Amino acid sequence: MPPKRKSTDGVASTSKKARSAVDHAPAAALASGVLAAPDTYPISEDDVDVRALLVQLAQYAKYLEGQVEAGASASGGAPAVAGARQKTQEELEEAAEKIRKAAQSGIKKQMTWKPSCKSNSAKWTYDGICPDPAVFGVLMGLDGPPKFKQKKFAKDEFQDLIGQCEGHARYNDLYISGEHVNVRWSDTGEFKFSGTYGIS
Repeated sequence: MPPKRKSTDGVASTSKKARSAVDHAPAAALASGVLAAPDTYPISEDDVDVRALLVQLAQYAKYLEGQVEAGASASGGAPAVAGARQKTQEELEEAAEKIRKAAQSGIKKQMTWKPSCKSNSAKWTYDGICPDPAVFGVLMGLDGPPKFKQKKFAKDEFQDLIGQCEGHARYNDLYISGEHVNVRWSDTGEFKFSGTYGIS
């Protein structure tokens, strides 16, 4: 009897190995870099380079979708990734620190002079990605992964977590204004910080 199943299984297992062997760390770093400086991130003029980056990001997005789907079917909502181990507290804090620095830098870059700064109503918003809910929980000073979709953090509490966000324009220093900062979280790992800023 011809070994039909053997050849089919061989192809399937080879393709699975190829997919699982993809290293997504460069794509994650690329996404963080672009989000940290969306207006100034350098873009290559070489179409081949740009295409390669887009493919890398698309593969990363597919990988994250798989994690979310696995997480939805797992108990407790944690992604059921084969071979995955739980991060140590130190690893969680290191990952959170990288996102914190990127967010603080991204917010500061948006704090430029606008006429609405006089009334402390100029708007800023920062979009980021954090695939691991436990890391986002550490970033936001929570006891675990976020259980909210949207939450208001007191301005001072937010800056205690992210760091002081101050801009400089003309003869004025610019600060986060208002009483709170809006924080949105999605199960896909995307998050958004938004608020207002002005001269006081």
